[in-house]
Amino acid sequence: MAQQNSTSTSATANTSPSAASTFATHCASCHGAQRTGAMGPALLPESLARLPTGEALRVITSGRTATQMPGFSGTLSPAEIQALGAFVRTPVVPAPRWTEDNIRTSREFHPTPANEPATPLWQADPMNLFVVVEGGDHHVSLLDGDRLEVITRFASRFALHGGPKFSPDGRYVYFGSRDGWITKYDLYRLRVVAEVRAGLNMRNVAVSGDGRWVMAANYLPHTLALFDSDLQLVRTYDARTLDGKSSSRVSAVYDAAPRKSFVVALKDIPEIWEISYDPEAPPIHDGLVHDYKMGEAIAKPGYLGVRRTPLDEPLDDFFFDQSYRHVLGATRPKTAAPDGKAGTDPATAQVVNLDVRRKIADLPIAGMPHLGSGITFAWQGTTVLASPNLQGGSIDVIDMKTWKPVASIPTPGPGFFMRSHENTPYAWTDSMMSATARDTLTIIDKATLQPVATVREPGKTLAHIEFTRDGRLALASLWEMQGALIVYDAATFREVKRLPMSKPVGKYNVWNKITRSEGTSH
Repeated sequence: MAQQNSTSTSATANTSPSAASTFATHCASCHGAQRTGAMGPALLPESLARLPTGEALRVITSGRTATQMPGFSGTLSPAEIQALGAFVRTPVVPAPRWTEDNIRTSREFHPTPANEPATPLWQADPMNLFVVVEGGDHHVSLLDGDRLEVITRFASRFALHGGPKFSPDGRYVYFGSRDGWITKYDLYRLRVVAEVRAGLNMRNVAVSGDGRWVMAANYLPHTLALFDSDLQLVRTYDARTLDGKSSSRVSAVYDAAPRKSFVVALKDIPEIWEISYDPEAPPIHDGLVHDYKMGEAIAKPGYLGVRRTPLDEPLDDFFFDQSYRHVLGATRPKTAAPDGKAGTDPATAQVVNLDVRRKIADLPIAGMPHLGSGITFAWQGTTVLASPNLQGGSIDVIDMKTWKPVASIPTPGPGFFMRSHENTPYAWTDSMMSATARDTLTIIDKATLQPVATVREPGKTLAHIEFTRDGRLALASLWEMQGALIVYDAATFREVKRLPMSKPVGKYNVWNKITRSEGTSH
């Protein structure tokens, strides 16, 4: 790994100096002096945000199977392990940096051998493959969607996040990890093509509709990183206001293929960015253009330039309508509580028109809508958006012509994922955010907007549906360390097969993704 610009690590008032010393003695050789990762993953608060404290302590105590992470129960006392667990959740001081030179130095590339055929090593429909991310032991399984058999299983980077993205032909898949690594994997030849570290804490990656570009959204540092398809760095963008006075974490980046652009949400700045990869993109005017003497009004190149849309509040995540002219985004509560927890003001949702570059409507959705997991489908002569809600036990349905609510579909509890397919009359949603109903999937009739059935795994977490290419089968994740993929008949809701997996946090069908199925996330 490339060396950091600074190599000191300071303990904070919340951790003892001995914890820093323990880390330096036992952990720094694998995780880096600044905890930014080396052979082992980054151990930064941003990287560990979703790892339960108990699980982190278990790993320090007992190690992690099938990795080089040892257990320290025979080396460190329980008190030392507790202190070490607290230490890795404190900020590094001074804050680590990750520059363009660091990015370029981190890249590894494995070119295709001369005269190798561009054909799969396996016999299956290449458009009906599933990439299954197993978070339990940080592996990925490649599944034949017809035979429902695993073709291969390989180790991934730590804590993949944001969903893998496919090249337009479906041959390559790009993974992004929380600690900033992008991996390009050849699904035909079953090997890693290239890897690069885009940042120290990364939200997600996007692949352009023409397959030429890959963009990474970073929390740390506050940047976007643009690569070519073989993960060679093209440039970085500082996520800053036009005057340069404020910077932001980057919440998400998605490809808007019909617009030939990437669309970007910023966590801390009320703006949406659109970055066009169309060589014929019109010039960008950041300021008012009535006076040529105003420097901010001088046109900037539209190609790979930042076109800003100002907002009232930052978007946390977003969803495109089918035309890709509109972004539907959710905002987090506005007022922070004194203890730093979620604010007291309600979350909101809004519609932004990317052509006129302004908000055109507020979405009447209470609670905390998870619009990034919404789906669209035809209903009574219009198109509706259906979105799960992280706080309320219901699915919100919005008419996308009027932006008005048409239904609120009850579910057993708040959910995270919702999925459907063009060839099924049903939509499936989980209630995985519920303490009592996380074991239940609710099946909704898209014509009547009514629940018609449920499937359950009592006492377990059941989540994240994805369909086969033809929509005939629905695959759910039994979200447990000793978990499974559970395959259901999408018409009868009966179980067809169960494949053991280690916490399969998500599975992604090649065809549904590259064709932008209306029933899957984009």
